[in-house]
Amino acid sequence: MILKQYEVSKIDIKKFPIILFYGQNNGAKEEETSKLIKQDKNIKPNIYEEKEILENYEALYNDIVSDSLFDERKIFVIKRVTDKSFKIIEEILNKNLSNILIILDSGNLEKKSKLRNLFEKNKKLVCIPFYPDNFAQLAQITNDFFNKINQPVSQSDINLIVSKSNGDRGNLKNELQKIELYVSNKKKLTSSSLLKLINLVENHNISELVDQYLAKNERKIKMILNENILGNEDSIIIVRTLLNKSKKILKLSSEYEKNKNLDLTISSAKPPIFWKDKEITKQQILKWKPENIKKLIYELSELELLIKKNIINSMNIITNFIFDQSPSKANN
Repeated sequence: MILKQYEVSKIDIKKFPIILFYGQNNGAKEEETSKLIKQDKNIKPNIYEEKEILENYEALYNDIVSDSLFDERKIFVIKRVTDKSFKIIEEILNKNLSNILIILDSGNLEKKSKLRNLFEKNKKLVCIPFYPDNFAQLAQITNDFFNKINQPVSQSDINLIVSKSNGDRGNLKNELQKIELYVSNKKKLTSSSLLKLINLVENHNISELVDQYLAKNERKIKMILNENILGNEDSIIIVRTLLNKSKKILKLSSEYEKNKNLDLTISSAKPPIFWKDKEITKQQILKWKPENIKKLIYELSELELLIKKNIINSMNIITNFIFDQSPSKANN
């Protein structure tokens, strides 16, 4: 059964335990997912990536069907779902399980998608497409925000902020959060400061993701992917940031192989490593041998070509690549 985005609040989660959200408006999907989850207060959702499900379906299935003495209901959110999960979803549906809520978060699904057709035609299921917000909708959200914080801005400033969102309210809210933090520190918001604020050269979330990937910190990688809205437009930035940092680690790792002195390697690095980056850089050097980081650099070059050919599915491609290189699979 197909519903429109504004009808999400009408969904009875006891009647429709499996729901499919699809489309590129990640911010709107996150917003509506949060609203559904809050219908069951104090229940913490179990969040999975599709790749985790495909590789270890038994763990998910046991998690879904196992009884709990403490939770009234179990909630599962599965991100970046594709048709690869069709048989798994079909099997779970056929079990007629109760007391669960499963929210499937997918990117664009074509009309011929098996998963989309399953949800559109089955009256026990609900699917909702999330189309990009138009300029007027995002401008209204922005206007409401500035009215709420009692901060006057010009229409040209609003247009600038909205243009950064790429039709995704999640991106917009990230920009508005930066502004709110800036203003809360009693700093004056001008057109000049606004321009600097929303055009930061370094995307902190992407930089943190890359650092934790090179440190092979699987738990933090998953947390960053789950807690931040990274869209397909970020995919090239992620790959290039990872490629640049990998080349730096190759140089440092090669030096460490020669001198066997980690502190010396860090202190003699050129350009110098900023003090706050020293600890994470040490972890990265220890995690990667020169031959393995060389292989990674080659694979990243191939990955960049692949996502340029498949930009609509690029975040799925990158996510799969990241989990394929997880500590449990990648050699040090």
